[in-house]
Amino acid sequence: MTEIDRCVLQTIVETANDHFFIVSGDGRVLDISPGAEAVYGVSREELLSSSVQQLQATGVLKPSISMEVIRTRRPAQLMQVTGTGRRVIAEAYPVFVNGKLERVISRSRDLTDLQLLQDEYALLQKRFSEHLKRSQAAPDAEEQALDDALDNLKVRSHVMREIALLLKRVAPSDANVLMLGESGVGKTAFAKQLHRWSQRCDGPFIEVNCATIPDNLFESEMFGYQPGAFSGAARHGKAGLLEQAEGGTLFLDEIGELPLLMQTKLLKVIQDGSLTRLGDTRPRRVDFRLVVATNQNLGKQVEAGLFRLDLYYRLNVIPITLPPLRDRREDIPDLVEACLKRLNQRYGRQKILDTRVWSTLMGSEWPGNVRELENWLERAWLSSPTDQIEVPAFHSQAEQQPASFPSASTLPGTAPLETHETLKQYLARLERETLEQLSRTLPSTYAIAERLGISQSSVVRRLQRYGIKVVK
Repeated sequence: MTEIDRCVLQTIVETANDHFFIVSGDGRVLDISPGAEAVYGVSREELLSSSVQQLQATGVLKPSISMEVIRTRRPAQLMQVTGTGRRVIAEAYPVFVNGKLERVISRSRDLTDLQLLQDEYALLQKRFSEHLKRSQAAPDAEEQALDDALDNLKVRSHVMREIALLLKRVAPSDANVLMLGESGVGKTAFAKQLHRWSQRCDGPFIEVNCATIPDNLFESEMFGYQPGAFSGAARHGKAGLLEQAEGGTLFLDEIGELPLLMQTKLLKVIQDGSLTRLGDTRPRRVDFRLVVATNQNLGKQVEAGLFRLDLYYRLNVIPITLPPLRDRREDIPDLVEACLKRLNQRYGRQKILDTRVWSTLMGSEWPGNVRELENWLERAWLSSPTDQIEVPAFHSQAEQQPASFPSASTLPGTAPLETHETLKQYLARLERETLEQLSRTLPSTYAIAERLGISQSSVVRRLQRYGIKVVK
């Protein structure tokens, strides 16, 4: 390494937001970045004269991620509480020379400020809840303004109005928002409303479903590319979806389906505020408000190694959980009225609901939530021969004869591993055979998703991967 290279490396370490530790294979601290002193509350001299075993024993590192790497000989990521009471996220990587563990390189990032923001959000949520409980039947100016703004969403239940008030208050900031809830509860609709309330309302609202973009196209679609970056690239290059969201809001739906490599790249964009197109070396500044949504438990995905812990904490600044429709049935009448109005306009007829339909609408569990309710109404509208919509025959039959999903015995068996077939190829073959079988016996991708216990978007992506179509 030349003197210039050493100076460049030293500048990178000393100016980085992360705090670096370089540890020997037996745990001795060899070097640290300057900022680590303030976070861990120990002088540089003391740290350099210690080992990670001693630092853990004295409570400076709680726990030591370097010791975890020394024990497992594998990269690790965990949360630490320092001796100064600060919360940091740490990750460490082993360095092997001729099979021997020679060094452990770890870096940590202080999340204390982020935690304080989340605590402030929790306090704000509590105050809003108390405010709503004290509110009278007659709406005040803020409530009336909320009614006017939410007219398209048809939100009347107490819990949804509380969520709407929270979103309205955080909308002027640029804090990342994480929308949680089952499929079909309205996460996209609320993300659009958040954008309309924000200071970026005049900018674009770019919606991306992370589950529908093939892995091999994801980077070029998200980050864009330069002319000639790859075979088939557009002649003049292309701005990616991240650049297209400039000055507006970027909504990433199904964020739990984001590939790990893209998680790393997205994290870098969030941290640096810039990106680099494929085939380019020049970083480009980007400025957007990030809103993400998922119906999955990201915490469990982090534990399973499928989602980066540091990205999770970056996204989970303002978490908003939308409840399922069965827990807010008072919203159903307004949702039905709005949907019926759209159907009448679309198809050019003025149909009305038979009063007997309401017992079905209000009594159903609606596992698909608002999306299922709207699909049900459209099928009922189309199947009704008169201008009075009754409970459709297909619904009555479904109630009498619940859908029968294939049992384990009807799915592909444990076929033997073929000659020269790797484990990855074997598992892919079983997945393909299972999807082929289910696509012939189940009526929709939603039914397949329910049978397999995964999201519908995951089913769609897997079917596209194998070129399988649902037969029914």
